[in-house]
Amino acid sequence: MEDRQPKFTFHISEGKKFPTLEDKDNKELFKKWSMEGNISAQMYTFDQPFQQYQKDEFVLDLMRDPNVVSTLNVSSGKGSMAPVGIKAESVDVESVPCSILSMSFFDKLYGAVVRDSGYLMKCFDEFYEDFTISDELRKMLLSEESDHYELYSDSEKEQFLFRLFKHISLGGQICQYEDTIEPYLNITKHLYKDLISVQKNPETKELNITSSVFKISAMEKDEERYYPDRRSHDQTFSYLIVDPLKRHVTVLYHVFGGGIFN
Repeated sequence: MEDRQPKFTFHISEGKKFPTLEDKDNKELFKKWSMEGNISAQMYTFDQPFQQYQKDEFVLDLMRDPNVVSTLNVSSGKGSMAPVGIKAESVDVESVPCSILSMSFFDKLYGAVVRDSGYLMKCFDEFYEDFTISDELRKMLLSEESDHYELYSDSEKEQFLFRLFKHISLGGQICQYEDTIEPYLNITKHLYKDLISVQKNPETKELNITSSVFKISAMEKDEERYYPDRRSHDQTFSYLIVDPLKRHVTVLYHVFGGGIFN
C-alpha cells in the first residue's frame, strides 16, 4: 500500500435514515425481490472540499479510512450485514451521469413493454445468465434480441436513474417478479429522492442536481477485488452519491445472491 497521507477523512452519520429502505411495505417488496438483507445505504460526512477531478483520491481515502473500514456494510452471506474490515490497496471509480429530474423519463415504456393499465407485457420464458425472462420489461433490460432493446439510448442507460430502475426491476437471486410496473417505478422514484441532492437556481428557479455519482470497486493486494464482493455480477454494486456542498457521501450497496464475502 502506497505511503501517503489521506486528503479526505470520513465520519459515519449514525442517525441517518433512508425512508424508502425503512418503510414497512417496501421492506416486504425487497424481501419478495430477494434483496432484503443484501441492500443498504449509509451516509458519511467529510470535512474537506471536493471536486470531481479528485474522485480517485476521494474514493481511495474513503476505502482506507478506519471509520469507514470498521462500519461500511457488506453482506455476511447470511441475510445480514457486517463491516467490510479491509483497507483498499487500490480502487476503480466510474463516473455515473446523473441529470434526470422527472419520472416522465420512463413514459416511453408504456405501449412498448408496459400496457396502458400498467401491466407488464408477457413473453415466452427465456433464460439469460442468472435471470428468467418472462416479460418484455426484463427482456428489454437484458437481451439484445428484444425488439425494444434500443428503446433507451446508450447515454440514457448510463444515467443513474435508469441504472437504479434496472437494479430494482431485476432484483436478487430468487426474485418473485411483479405483474405491474408501479412497484418498480415507485421504489425507484423515492430511493432516487432519498439519495440525490438538488438545488434551485435563484435566477431561473429551475432545479439542478448537485450530487456527483460514482460506481466503485476496491481491491486488496495482488489487485484481488473484494468490494462490493469478490464475485462480479451486474446486480452486485456500490454507488457513491457525493454532495459537495453539504459534504456528505452516501453509499448505496447491493450484493446478488447473498455474497461470499466472509
